[in-house]
Parts: sequence; C-alpha cells; structure tokens
Amino acid sequence: MKFKRVCLEAFGYVLPGCVVTSLDLERRLKAAYDRFSLHEGRLELMSGIRERRFWNRGTLPSEASSRAGAEALAASNTSPDEIECLFHTAVSKDFLEPATASVVHHNLKLSPKTILHDISNACLGFANGMINLANMIELGQVKKGLVVAGESSRQLVESTIDSLLANPNLTKKQVKAAFASLTIGSGAVGLVMAHESVSETGHRLVGGAARAATIHNNLCQGSADTGFGDGAKMLMNTDSEMLLVEGCQLARETWDDFKSELDWTNGDVGRVFTHQVGIAHRDRLYEAIGLDVANDFATLKTLGNVGSVSLPITAAMGVEHDPPAPGEKIAMLGIGSGLNCVMLGIEW
Repeated sequence: MKFKRVCLEAFGYVLPGCVVTSLDLERRLKAAYDRFSLHEGRLELMSGIRERRFWNRGTLPSEASSRAGAEALAASNTSPDEIECLFHTAVSKDFLEPATASVVHHNLKLSPKTILHDISNACLGFANGMINLANMIELGQVKKGLVVAGESSRQLVESTIDSLLANPNLTKKQVKAAFASLTIGSGAVGLVMAHESVSETGHRLVGGAARAATIHNNLCQGSADTGFGDGAKMLMNTDSEMLLVEGCQLARETWDDFKSELDWTNGDVGRVFTHQVGIAHRDRLYEAIGLDVANDFATLKTLGNVGSVSLPITAAMGVEHDPPAPGEKIAMLGIGSGLNCVMLGIEW
C-alpha cells in the first residue's frame, strides 16, 4: 500500500498513575510459585518487564481514550469540529454495544457529521485504524481524523491470578499458558492525521505492508467479551514459544514486502518502533529483519505489553524523547495474534 497525501499531525498519550511491579504480582502468586518451585524475579527475567500500569478502578476504556484523544487534539492545534472521522481501536471496550467510539465522540464534543466506529484486531487495531483513516484521507473523503485506543489490563491480570490460585488441579503447563497475561499493561494513545493540504507538519505516512498467517490463530486466544462492568472476568491462553517463532517468521516475510513496496533498504531506515511484547520477542524480531537491536526505543520495561496502544505509544514517546530529523525514515512494526502483521513507513 502507498499513500501520497497523508500526514501525521500529532500523538497524544496518557499513562495511568497506578504502578504494579512484576514482583507485586509474583508475591500474590506465592502459593502457585511455591507449588512449582518458581522463584521471585522470574517474570521480569523472562519478559524484561519490571512494571506495568493500571487505571484506577472504575475507569472505562472510553475515558482513557478520550483523555488521549484530547491530548492529540491539543498537540496538533486541531479543534473538535475539524475531526471528520473517529476510530476507537482498542481490544478493551466499554461494552459490546454501542461502539466505544460513540462515547469518545460525545466526550470530545466532535461534530455530529463525524464518521465513527470501532476497529478491533488484537494488538494491531491502532495500525489498522491508521490505514483505514489514511485511505479515507487519500480518497479525499475527509481532511482530518482521529485514531484512539485505551487499553485496560487490570481485569485480565487480576482474573488470571484469581484463576491460577483457585485451581486445585493447577499444572505447570497452565501456569506457562497464563504467563503472557501477566505482562499486560494499561495506557491510552491518540493520533490526529490530516490531508497534506491542511497539514501543519508534513510528516508523511508513505505506505506499508500487511501479511496474515491465520493458520496460527490458536496461539493466543482470549475469553468472550464481557465488557468492563462490575465482576467482569477475562482470561487469555498463550503459547508464547510458538508465538515467538511464528511471529518472527511472519515479520521477516512482511519486512521483505514492506521494503519492496516502499523501495527502502535496511540502511534507509533511521529508526524503528515496535509493538512491545517482551525482551526475547524484541531481540528475535530485530534478528529476523536484520536490524541492530541497539537502536530500539523500548517501553516494555515500565509499561509492559499495552495491547493495541503499545506500538503507537512507543512511537509517541520515542519521537517526544528524540525528535526525528526532517526527512528521516521511520518504520512502525506491529504483530498481533491471529497471526497478523502490519508495517508502516513514515517520512518525517
């Protein structure tokens, strides 16, 4: 895919104030750890994640997304009535119906003429939202739009701990399958995108590539959508080892397509932002695509895996920390359960 008229105006993001360390979670799991002779520190050692964040109890995904969307609007000098399209792209949703985007739309006081709906595709939802909005901008259907996501991990992490502790027949295999659920964090991010004719930045989304390997849709599966009301329970089973192997294979194939589509080489890429899963996944990903992992900007140590928010919030924090040079080529690399992969190219 290629785009000629699409620009990124500004990111906005919000981090929850409640910090939960990996050691905190392990101490809650002491009974299970003792049963299988597991030692404290294992979670951080294997994942590279020291801590993750939770929203205050009662915080809905729409509230988090609205706050990040407001930050993006302010950072891009965009008024609410300029937004013609809104996508809410998180795994986390307030409820099954209506679209969480409708709550965000109301909170941000966007125009009644705004096109809006939810987009959900595991950890790739935000990247898919960027593609959908870029298509509408490229076709001239809208001039400015907003993509948001607010992920809440508290319910999943706490349901996982409760499930492990309540299982009298717990096996080490079950503990292993639940491991990835303990790495999930919370956060929210928004991005304003615009047609070049109204852009104030000129930061161009030039295109990208996508591939699917859906034979592996069973490697990471979550429970049915129960919303975020009182008593909501969420569980997820993940084959982390196979997800690592097959995910990196898919990334390698998508990277080749990406470079061919944009006529880029590894040497052209100034910086890379990736979906943050864990330290082993990061290292193997960079090895698979032939780039130096030393150039990685990582957020996993303090944020964990923030689902659909992970890739864009890492990019947002990365460009804030070290603003790219004009014309610098940036790659945003996303892999999500399914398996699906999206890679997007930006010329700053």
